[in-house]
Amino acid sequence: MRPNPCRCGLLLALLFALGGCGSRDPGPGAAGAPPPASPSATGCIGDPSRSATPRTVAVVPQIPPAELYALWRPLLQRLGEKASQCFELLIPATIPEFEQGLRDGRFDYAFMNPFHQLMVRRSYVPLVRDGKSPLRGILLVNRDSPARSVQDLRGRVVHFPSPNAFAASLLIRAHLARLGVDFRPRYVISHSNVYRAVALDPAFAGGGVNNTLRRERPEIRERLRVLYETPGYPAHPFSARRNLPGPERDRLRQAWFALARDSGSTALLRQVQIPQPVPSSYAADYARLEALGLERQAVTSSP
Repeated sequence: MRPNPCRCGLLLALLFALGGCGSRDPGPGAAGAPPPASPSATGCIGDPSRSATPRTVAVVPQIPPAELYALWRPLLQRLGEKASQCFELLIPATIPEFEQGLRDGRFDYAFMNPFHQLMVRRSYVPLVRDGKSPLRGILLVNRDSPARSVQDLRGRVVHFPSPNAFAASLLIRAHLARLGVDFRPRYVISHSNVYRAVALDPAFAGGGVNNTLRRERPEIRERLRVLYETPGYPAHPFSARRNLPGPERDRLRQAWFALARDSGSTALLRQVQIPQPVPSSYAADYARLEALGLERQAVTSSP
């Protein structure tokens, strides 16, 4: 069934947001921060007494960079105050740019997906991750789609944020390959763009993640239906370059736990997808990914 053209026109104006339009409410403390769309200096965030040697923090761009900046800056302000650290927030414009920065070791700290942690396990060590809910890849269709199983997606266009997005792309593609479902991948930069594309057209499907879908606008979520869900895995880690001083890394880890004990920081932690920070290590959380063969699905490309 094809959507009504007039209705689609209204939905297009309301929902479709390739490149970062249609953003969500960033939450408390985020107003008035004009965000960069690519890596750039943002001044000292946190403890100004440490402003001479800021540490860079990069965030994987699952959603438009403008929104990420607004979500992460107030959290890093509190984190830096508690850790006596000054931060410079970097928001790469695309996931490939973020990946290249990780491979080059350009970031002191980074919020990365589990595959990224696997990819840079020799140069970055996880500090904390969310312990509240596991990360699950979800395969979505429009609520009006006739598809009732993944087999119904044979030959269809399936949208993904990027080739190396962990749960939203790598896991979903690996599961479809194992199930023998041939499809046509289309990469649209962010999770938000996937959800909007599928919301607009019953002919499309898309890969997403339980955590980012929960944060979408209600008018988009109500037009989507989950067709398939992967098993759960430990969530995205907040990681540090392995060669940073041990005491500094420990101080920052303890600052995350201090925020978790502070009721005034609850909303800030939730909006950066770490509502319940717990200690993380590669051996305990991410070494198991080595057995999934995700490298066969991964794409190494220039930003």
